[in-house]
Amino acid sequence: MNMINRAVVVTGVGAATPLGGDARSTWEGLLAGRSGVRLLTYDWAERSEVRIAAEAAVDPGRSLSGGTPPMALDRTTAFALAAAREAWADAGFAGPAGTGAGIDPGRLGTVVASGIGGTTALLSSYEMLKRLGPGAVSPDTVAFMLPNTPSTAVGLEVNARAGVHTPVSACASGAEAVGYAMEMIRTGRADVVLAGGAEAAICELHLAAFGNMKAMSRRNDDPAAASRPYDTGRDGFVMGEGAGVVVLEAYEHATRRGARVYAEVVGQGLSADGHHIAQPEPTGRGIAAALTHLLEGTDIKPVDIVHANAHATSTPMGDVAELRAMRQVFGDDLAHIAVSATKSMTGHLLGGAGGVETVAAVLALRDRLAPPTLNLDRPDPAVDADIVRGEARPLPGGRVVALNNSFGFGGHNVVLAFRSV
Repeated sequence: MNMINRAVVVTGVGAATPLGGDARSTWEGLLAGRSGVRLLTYDWAERSEVRIAAEAAVDPGRSLSGGTPPMALDRTTAFALAAAREAWADAGFAGPAGTGAGIDPGRLGTVVASGIGGTTALLSSYEMLKRLGPGAVSPDTVAFMLPNTPSTAVGLEVNARAGVHTPVSACASGAEAVGYAMEMIRTGRADVVLAGGAEAAICELHLAAFGNMKAMSRRNDDPAAASRPYDTGRDGFVMGEGAGVVVLEAYEHATRRGARVYAEVVGQGLSADGHHIAQPEPTGRGIAAALTHLLEGTDIKPVDIVHANAHATSTPMGDVAELRAMRQVFGDDLAHIAVSATKSMTGHLLGGAGGVETVAAVLALRDRLAPPTLNLDRPDPAVDADIVRGEARPLPGGRVVALNNSFGFGGHNVVLAFRSV
């Protein structure tokens, strides 16, 4: 067996998002063009300048039954576990590795990322400290606030021993996790890897901090219309929460056990802007470098690409910089790439975004449908691409490619490519 440069495929998907508690309902919501953004009803929201967010449609505690008790987990970790359990079962595995699941624990890994980590555990413990003193702080706080805990919890759940990893690259974290998992399999470290991202950061502190950066929409009077990528009226992103996890598997391993294959993971492109701690590089230079890296490291040609799930957070600078980079690299081929901005429906899941949007890109190839982009009423004149609007659009047949673009504060750029089977 050639253990280097092995083909990698997606055999399972799972999600917990503002549109649904699983991948199926999330995908149905995306195709239907349904917004998950709502007005927040917490007491603290009344004094906040940002009073909208895309909360999960189903509380993660309701999605978990058995295993680790949901009440013992930080919300981010609970989302990760819910999505991972769905993806694991969807891939046809039953129980942990080594107990009849058909996979050796030493050949199984997890790479589940979070951009911020266990926020709810940290803040709730700090409140206990202020109210009742040091003795009231749970010793579990340390474990549950760490960014690697979601990946660790998933690894313990499935008995993964090939490696449990957590890339932390802000809003590119989930996509970087999928790329890292692909490399684990491609280079022979593992046969199967659960990968993706999770985040639960809807709280007063984060909305105040991001809001004071002027990064978030203040369209409190019309929540469903607040996230509007590429529109002239866009005024910032909307916070979302949840998780997206996929099962990646070596092709020969999946074939040997008769697994259903959603798509091939063709490759990734990585780069850094080298520009600013928070602001995107306006010309798209770093994004173009990631796209070029992808093309140079794979057999993909721009003519093969028919769909892109864009990063497109609904910020004035970021949306246009991404399209400039795509035009620079793809040239006239950009005209036949159907671009979807699904954050117009889910909000921005930060470190979880790349995981959820990987699920969306894979299902777009399976069903040959590109989800619509909401709230694009007046396209920015600088938008030079074919944005899917109004309703889901059919994608062509054949062996075609879909991209998932993810970028993060600090200039992290990750582009993932998937090919239909």
